[in-house]
Amino acid sequence: MRNDLSGLKITEYVISAPVKEKLCFAFVSDLHHCENEPVINAINSVSPDAVLVGGDFMHNMSFYTKGFEFLRLCAGRYPVFCSLGNHEGRFEGDIHKAVAETGSTLLDNSYTVFRNLLIGGLTSGFLTDGIPETSWLDGFSSQTEYKILLSHYPEYYKKYIRPLSVDLVLSGHAHGGQWRFFGRGVYAPGQGIFPKYSAGVYENRLIVGRGIGNAHRIPRLNNPPEVIKLVLNPEGE
Repeated sequence: MRNDLSGLKITEYVISAPVKEKLCFAFVSDLHHCENEPVINAINSVSPDAVLVGGDFMHNMSFYTKGFEFLRLCAGRYPVFCSLGNHEGRFEGDIHKAVAETGSTLLDNSYTVFRNLLIGGLTSGFLTDGIPETSWLDGFSSQTEYKILLSHYPEYYKKYIRPLSVDLVLSGHAHGGQWRFFGRGVYAPGQGIFPKYSAGVYENRLIVGRGIGNAHRIPRLNNPPEVIKLVLNPEGE
């Protein structure tokens, strides 16, 4: 793994939303056993109301301690909500217990209320041949509150999420396409060459983060690791 965080960037998105108060979130994904200090420093500079973690906060059974340490450090200062990526499927322990012990909230095909909006987590289908459990999404999407869904795989958006009444989807997994040229990623797992969803905003509903760490021996190119600052402004303000 190559986890050079010297070029870590903060990308800000400001969205007008039907919420009662201005809210700020820090969104990160794909930590892959990286060093935590630069990421924590970036999050602290954002001063978020909560931290959202979109999966792959650990790497495997050999490299996982820093991921749980990251959740614990964040939860000591902010509410933390996380979903499960494909690499969490490699953890052989009780991940629900391990996340709970950090003080974070694990959203495993479930959702919770935070400051008059809903935050859900769609678990990657690592136990079911890549097919996620989506039956709970009907109940989630039928709620009247503003809804944010953490979905590690961005390719789930078109197939499972787009028809639903979900206001905002936050994804990772694509690692920005690993190499980026002319604003386009070269390769992403699950999408292949020149992936459609690699980084940025799509259809004004899907935000794909470039992630933090690197699960590959191939270094990033024109593709710095990223913390996303997400600001929700009440409509009309």
